[in-house]
Amino acid sequence: MFNVSRSSVRSRSRLNVSTSGQSNGQRRHKPDHWILINTLLLLVIGLVLIYSISSALADTSGTSANYFIFKQLLAVGLALVAFFITAKVPLSRWRKHYKLLMGVAILATLVAIALPVNPSYPAHRWVRFAGLSFESVEMLIFAILIWFAHFLANRIKTNTVRSFSQTVRPILAALLVIGGIVAIIQSDLGSTGVIIAMMGIMIFVAGMPMKRIAIFAALVAGLGIVAILAFPYRMARLETFLHPSANCQSTGYQACQALIAVGSGGVSGLGLGSDVQAYGYLPEADNDSIFAIYAEKFGFIGSVLLLVVFASLFWRIAKVAEGAPDDFSRLIVVGVLTWISTETLINIGAMIGLLPLKGITLPFISYGGTSVVFFAAAIGLVYQVSRYTSHVSSRSIEHLNRRAGINDYSSHRRRIGGTYNPNLSGRS
Repeated sequence: MFNVSRSSVRSRSRLNVSTSGQSNGQRRHKPDHWILINTLLLLVIGLVLIYSISSALADTSGTSANYFIFKQLLAVGLALVAFFITAKVPLSRWRKHYKLLMGVAILATLVAIALPVNPSYPAHRWVRFAGLSFESVEMLIFAILIWFAHFLANRIKTNTVRSFSQTVRPILAALLVIGGIVAIIQSDLGSTGVIIAMMGIMIFVAGMPMKRIAIFAALVAGLGIVAILAFPYRMARLETFLHPSANCQSTGYQACQALIAVGSGGVSGLGLGSDVQAYGYLPEADNDSIFAIYAEKFGFIGSVLLLVVFASLFWRIAKVAEGAPDDFSRLIVVGVLTWISTETLINIGAMIGLLPLKGITLPFISYGGTSVVFFAAAIGLVYQVSRYTSHVSSRSIEHLNRRAGINDYSSHRRRIGGTYNPNLSGRS
C-alpha cells in the first residue's frame, strides 16, 4: 500500500519505541500548515464577529465602542505569542517541567478561590487585577494535559496501564480532587466535564481495559448526577433544557433567545451590520452565546461553513495523532483534540437546544483572553508534533516487523483511525 523501503520501516519502528519526545533523533520535516491556517481563520472570524457587535455591546455595558475589539485584539496577539512559544519549546521540556506547570496552575486556582467574587459573576473562577481578569481553569486544563500525557506515557513504557495501584487509583484520586475543586468550589461543571472527557479519551487511547473505563464512566455519571441535584440552579438548567419554552421569561430566557437568534438568521443570515439579539436581548452575546449571534448574522450557510472550518481543524489534528512519533506526543495531540472539540460541541449544542447551557466558550471565536490564549498554546503543541510525524502506516510496519521477527507493539495501545497501534487485544 505504501512505497517504502524495509530500511525506512525499521528506522520508523525504532523511533516508535521511544517516548522521550522530539529529542531522540526523529527526522524533522515541514509542519502541517493547515492546522495554523484553520486556527488563524477561526481567530479572524472571531475578531470580525466581535467588531460587528461592538456597538451593541457598548450600548448595553456603558463602555466605548472600541473597548471589546481592542481587548480581543490584545487577546489574539497574546494567543499568537503563546502559539509560537509552545510550537518552538521542545515537548521534552514541557514534560520535564510538568510539576512546575501544575504548581502554577494550582496556585492560580487557589488565588481565584480566595479572592472575592464579582457580583455579576458570583463564582470563584477568575483572578482579577488592575481591570484585567484571568480564568484559572484554562491554565489548569493545559497543565492537566501535560501531566496526564506524561503519566500515561510512563505507564505505557512500564506496561502498567492496567495496574490498579499504579494507574487506576491515582486517576480516581485526581478525578475526585478535580471534581471537588472545579465542579463544587468553583461551580464550573462544564469545565469539569471537558477535563473528564479529555482524560477519558486519553486513557482509552493509552490502552486501559474497557471494563475499567466503564467503571470510570459509571463513577463519573454518578458524581455528575449528585453535582446536579445538589445545586438548585443546575436543576433549573436541566429543567429548562427539557422544557425550554415553559421558562422563557425566567430560567430559560437565554436558551429561548439563543434559539430565536439562530432561527432569525434563516438561510443566508441578516448580515454583519444587522444586530438584534446583541442589544441586550441575548445574555453573554460576546461569549457563551457567540454562535447564536454568528448564526443570526450568517444564517444556515454561514454556520455550515464555520462547522467545516472546525471539522477541518479537527481532522488535521487527528492526522497528526495518527503519525505522532512517540506515546507522549501522541497523547498530547489526542488530549488537545478532545479538549477543543468537546468545548465546540458543548457550546454549539447548547445554542441550538441539543445540550443544556454550560457556560462554555466557542474556541477561538468567543470574546475572552484566557481561553483564546490557552487554546492557541495547545494548538502550538500539536503544530510542533506535526513536524515529526510519519506518513508510513503502522499496519505496514507491523507486517514487515513480524516478518523480520520484531515486535514493538506489545503494550496494547489503541489505534486512532487506521494507522496506529494495531494490537487491539487490550479492549477486553
